[in-house]
Amino acid sequence: MTSTTDLSLEQRGALLDSWVEKRRQIARLEAEASDILAERMRLCTAESDEHPYHRDAIHRSMVAEYAAAGQMSQGSVEYALTDAGFLADGRHPRVQEAFRAGAISSAHVREIVRAAGVVREAVNNGRADSDALPFYDSAAVIVAEHETPARTRAHMRELAAALAGSTTVERHARATSERTVTLRSADDGLSVLSVVLPEHLATAIHDRLTRLARVVIAGRNGDGIQVEMTDSRSIDQVRTDLLIDLLLTSDPSAANGSGLDNIQARIQVTVAATTLAGIDDRPAHLDGHGPLHPGVARDLAGRNGGWSRLFLDPSGLVVETDAYTPTESMRRFLRARDQHCRFPGCRMPVHRCQLDHTFDHAKGGKTEIHNLGHLCATHHALKHPDVGDDHRWTARQLPDGTIDWRSPLGRTYRDSPPRRVMFV
Repeated sequence: MTSTTDLSLEQRGALLDSWVEKRRQIARLEAEASDILAERMRLCTAESDEHPYHRDAIHRSMVAEYAAAGQMSQGSVEYALTDAGFLADGRHPRVQEAFRAGAISSAHVREIVRAAGVVREAVNNGRADSDALPFYDSAAVIVAEHETPARTRAHMRELAAALAGSTTVERHARATSERTVTLRSADDGLSVLSVVLPEHLATAIHDRLTRLARVVIAGRNGDGIQVEMTDSRSIDQVRTDLLIDLLLTSDPSAANGSGLDNIQARIQVTVAATTLAGIDDRPAHLDGHGPLHPGVARDLAGRNGGWSRLFLDPSGLVVETDAYTPTESMRRFLRARDQHCRFPGCRMPVHRCQLDHTFDHAKGGKTEIHNLGHLCATHHALKHPDVGDDHRWTARQLPDGTIDWRSPLGRTYRDSPPRRVMFV
């Protein structure tokens, strides 16, 4: 006789399968829509070639029409047309095939397109081999079919930088010159202040604002003493108010050193020893984000004494880090290995996560590298013993650091540790 629990489990499983299939159908329809946009782009190009003096007006008119008909912003239509043109030019057949099959979504395609620009530029300029694009095309599908768009972005940016070689340094140098601050009205008494700046500094600024905001929300002053709080602001509101205070109440001062000297936020950078020594200019890596200009990595290393040496095995995985005590060595190793929460698709950085015993310590799980991983508070709670069996997740860690998660429905989802690959 089938129990109510079994029926509920079967029903939940069927709903999940149905939802996944609908997502695939949506992706296939998005691919068809992309083909339509590609055809429209071809007509636009033909018309522009016939009337070259009106090229800009023809393009703007096309974008405006599709934005109005689709009730979309013109920026979104521009992105969609760019993605369509990328897929239609025939240089990325595997990405196009996966998209049409519903194996990857338009969000994945967007990240693949954005990262591919540096590879295409390198190939066109003869700085990269012609095989770089087919390799990128194949790798993009492999990554996107198993990762979220956010993780796909990080993987593909790193791969593109490696394939393009020295062009990464040049691109970062050009991009740095484009830093700017802009202001536009958002109505209702609000404005949008946008800042374009180097990624490692933006990451550090956001991290510092977040940590300061958590202190405010926790209701503690600088001495850690609990004080009465009537503050009901969200963390985003607190971060914004802190940014306003910091910008409006401080003045530039030579006595305080440069902004880099005063960074109190946490970022993690991986850089080859030869690059650090100035022997070569291979791109460094800002963990969780992508390539970092080697000059910036050297500058940061010279200003901060808290660097850890990381040793890589032939497969690209971090296997060792120097430290004075075994406990700190393990923690450094795991921070370097994990980079972010180890639940599939989660991008919460390690310094906002908790170290968890994959196999519960209370049940005999050892405190060792292959039984530890970083989990954010949300995903850590999924495997807590207090959660009922019908809703609790379990995890099993493999020797290479891969974690297999088993859902309450009995489905398995795999999360592999980010790879460190050196191209020489």
